[in-house]
Amino acid sequence: MKKLIAAGALLLVSTCVLFAQPSPPPDPSKIQVLLLTGQHVHPWKETTPVLKQILEDTKKFEVRISEEPRGLGPETLANYDLVVINYYNRGDKERWGERAEAALQSFVSSGKGLVIYHLALGAFDGWKEFEKMSGGNWRPNNGHHSARHDFTVDVKDEDHPITKGLKSSFPMLRDELYANLRWQLDGTYRVLATAWDDHSLYAGRARQPIPGTGIHQPILWTTEYGKGRVFNTALGHDGENVKQLPFGVTFARGAEWAAKGVVTLPIPAEMAK
Repeated sequence: MKKLIAAGALLLVSTCVLFAQPSPPPDPSKIQVLLLTGQHVHPWKETTPVLKQILEDTKKFEVRISEEPRGLGPETLANYDLVVINYYNRGDKERWGERAEAALQSFVSSGKGLVIYHLALGAFDGWKEFEKMSGGNWRPNNGHHSARHDFTVDVKDEDHPITKGLKSSFPMLRDELYANLRWQLDGTYRVLATAWDDHSLYAGRARQPIPGTGIHQPILWTTEYGKGRVFNTALGHDGENVKQLPFGVTFARGAEWAAKGVVTLPIPAEMAK
């Protein structure tokens, strides 16, 4: 019995030591990314590992994941070049708190990068600085979509580093097409690509007015916040959507631009001009 107890104690100590090991030091040759998630109404457990894989497969990024952003501060972000947000809160109780929110604002405004992914555009209602970083947000009475369907993304800005060299259009399959977001003032965001929101697809179930037959809605856009750069993508509802090549290419290129201000990633032949 004593031997069993001793063996069990040794196993417990070994396990604790194993999990207590610090993270490996960051690779200075790679863009250091912190992906913030853990709370959502969309399938974040499906999408988060794919987002990480998309970036790391380029060999240009090193990604760590935090599922509890509410504890972060400036010291948390100090060694990162880029933050990716895959988070959605349902009210003030799931906000990050003043310290964490101020830390993100300072991080971006100092010249670092931010990527806001899909329904993270609907997070943090009332956080005015986040809305400035986002450019467009899903808000009460602003933001809806028809049933998931195939649609075409049309590049509108062929000169931006993110979209330069891409085909003029590419498909997204069975994704959500966000429409009628609440936008900041013209000139504070730069639309890179749009998609045609066909109003006939709402079949009488639109949450907001849909005059006319349809309208081109921004799908990819950028903002600048202080010295920092922000890439916003409305694409990619679930794990299958983010595995699609067009999502991965635009997401990775947007992330590199946000972090470094340039894009060096090659474009796969299927999406190149």
